[in-house]
Amino acid sequence: MHAGTLKDRDARFPRILKRMSVGGPKTQMKKCVLITAAVVLPLVAGGCRRVKFPHYATNFREYAWITNGGSNSVTVLDLVNMQQAGTIAVGVNPTAIAVNPRRDEVYVANTGSGTVSIVDAKKNQVAATVGVHRDPSWIDVDSEGARAYVANAGSNNVSVLDLKKRREIAAIGVGELPVEARIAPDGDTLVVSNKGSNSVSVIDARSLAVRASFDGCPEASDTVILPDSSRAFVACTGGHQVMVIGLARAHSVLPGDQADHLLAFLDVGQTPVHLAMKPDGGEIFVSNFGGNSVSEIATGSAEVGGATLIGDHPLGGVVSPDNATLWVSDYVANAVAAYSIDDGKLVNMVRVGVGPGPLALSRDGFLLLAVDGLSGDVSVVRTISYKPKGEPVTGSLFTVMSAGKHPNAIAVKGLVAGE
Repeated sequence: MHAGTLKDRDARFPRILKRMSVGGPKTQMKKCVLITAAVVLPLVAGGCRRVKFPHYATNFREYAWITNGGSNSVTVLDLVNMQQAGTIAVGVNPTAIAVNPRRDEVYVANTGSGTVSIVDAKKNQVAATVGVHRDPSWIDVDSEGARAYVANAGSNNVSVLDLKKRREIAAIGVGELPVEARIAPDGDTLVVSNKGSNSVSVIDARSLAVRASFDGCPEASDTVILPDSSRAFVACTGGHQVMVIGLARAHSVLPGDQADHLLAFLDVGQTPVHLAMKPDGGEIFVSNFGGNSVSEIATGSAEVGGATLIGDHPLGGVVSPDNATLWVSDYVANAVAAYSIDDGKLVNMVRVGVGPGPLALSRDGFLLLAVDGLSGDVSVVRTISYKPKGEPVTGSLFTVMSAGKHPNAIAVKGLVAGE
């Protein structure tokens, strides 16, 4: 799983950051403590007993990797044993991170040093470092695990990496200040959001050439592409809209679908910063940072179904594997909101650390991880827990794990030992 960085978003909201307290709820949270005496006692401190946790195969491992922009490192969390598994030194100011869906590797974009660190996910150590260009701010990996695409914000281009050979094979010029480069599921199309030129570049990933460009999206930022690779949705963070682009489909019987084309600008809330798509692709939820709301987009009709007030400055979001629950980080409220998609209502607010942003789910959806950018930790939320009489509760804080200075992005991957 892949999540975006806080660096560009924090730069846009300096007044909010100045009034944030570095104390806040972190001092009020109870952390799980392993108490030892003559024997090891159960994990009970702070109400963090491992009750009704999933049972994992003995050779299964699942890790979360968190980039720490202020300490030039990646924190590794063991999600099976619920403990920190180490710290990996990488390049200067690591920001974006992505996992390989086919190989046990993790890729870290080091904005300050213009490099990508390739991390062996089983050994949790850097296996190679690849040079790219100025200020790499985003990295995405294709579904085959063969190529990675790096948006170089400082050089207005996108690096294409051959992951087997561990080298750059192309650099494609795009618009100004590209902040995301998202590869379509079918591997044919790369969509690049150019924050500085308020535009979106569409690249043919086979020929490595720009196929189309679309203007009019102020501070173009977060992007999602439908599972069938037919449409891209781009948040226009400098305004209140989402741009919808129909992606070229060479084999379509409809002439209009054989070229990339602008479909619509959808009105959402103020300052849309993040798009969270349901796994089935049927709906997209827009975190409107300036509007304190989440807008719901029906992807088939490209229509906005409405907006819901969901907390104080929503910044990140993720949808559960069963398409039922939307989780949203409320940056100023220091909380994660749980929204029932089927019922259309807010069902819980879970207090977490200071300045929560990027979110990630464990593979089975049992744990939600929130990167707390201002308190330097990661809050671990149980997506389902139970009251004493067995009634289910959507969302409860389980523990908080330390990260490094200025954590800003997270990725999760499950591994099988011996493979």
